[in-house]
Amino acid sequence: MGLDERPLSTLHEKASYDVADFEVPTGREEEWRFTPLRRLRGLHNGTAEGDGKVIADVEAAPGVTVETVGRDDPRLGRAFVPADRVSAQAWASFAQATVVTVPKETEVAEPTVLRFRGEDAGAAAYGHTTVVVEPFARATVVLAHRGRATYADNVEFVVGDGAALSVISLQDWDDDAVHVSHQHARLGRDARFVSHNVTLGGDLVRLSPSVVYDAPGGDAELYGVYFVDGGQHLEHRLFVDHDRPHCRSRVDYRGALQDADAHAVWIGDVIIRAEAEGTDTYELNRNLVLTDGTRVDSVPNLEILTGEVVGAGHASASGRLDDEHLFYLQARGISLDEARRMVVRGFLGQLVERIEVPEVREKVREAIEAELDR
Repeated sequence: MGLDERPLSTLHEKASYDVADFEVPTGREEEWRFTPLRRLRGLHNGTAEGDGKVIADVEAAPGVTVETVGRDDPRLGRAFVPADRVSAQAWASFAQATVVTVPKETEVAEPTVLRFRGEDAGAAAYGHTTVVVEPFARATVVLAHRGRATYADNVEFVVGDGAALSVISLQDWDDDAVHVSHQHARLGRDARFVSHNVTLGGDLVRLSPSVVYDAPGGDAELYGVYFVDGGQHLEHRLFVDHDRPHCRSRVDYRGALQDADAHAVWIGDVIIRAEAEGTDTYELNRNLVLTDGTRVDSVPNLEILTGEVVGAGHASASGRLDDEHLFYLQARGISLDEARRMVVRGFLGQLVERIEVPEVREKVREAIEAELDR
């Protein structure tokens, strides 16, 4: 499988399964200019040999099938074509894939949990996961990442007609981990997809969620929470491709940063093609700066190729804690430290409360508290 000649968008100019179709990034390219390439440990230039291992442990909900398959399984690669070199490298390099299937018309109350654990940051590993939700089924999938790793993977979600999938992805790596992941969702007619990305750990984490539609009526909601400490680079690059009429998307990512050299990057790219009449989309990114020495790069992009839309907009804001909010709380006997915590909890908590799985929601709350204790 080679190059897809159709340009995706201004920020996504080519797509191919072949690594050779992508030049080695130098950092001058728009899609790589915020990423410190020297910290990728060769995931971007072919020097990361893939002799490491990230172990996947799966806890399947009743009625859900989980399989370990080889590269030749026809269900792999249905939801995406890689749009950058690391994604293509991960596609070319994985040995086995995990396939999760939710059968047609099955409604699963319990989440299916995939736990990915790395034990060696010095050796690179590549992975692939495919989640298929067949027509009119409903399910929740949790992806939990922990440990020490240099890891690149593709995760694809195929959501059938009338189906609904909620995904919660936790990046809680050790401080020396590098993770570059592409999460691709393809939605059928009247399908619903909700994702929550919670990124807390790792030295460098770069996530690229994307959504495409196969038919009218698709509905995607993409939420993200991240907390960046000193020296961390946490990057989220979203792409929503509206190429079918009467589809909807919402994006809301929020982050907090503290200590020197904490760096957050958020890129939101939404394209509404000429044939996508009746599109309703909005994307939002907000960042709360808690200390000096941090850096935020937030770039929303919206390309509209038709005037027949229901709504289209974007917004981005980054700033410090509001002195008036802190003063209001202190005037009621609350200490400055606790007032600060309350503001951060409220800022991030609006998205944390949307996480449907109670155990995961509580874990995220505890992790945010641990960040505030630092």
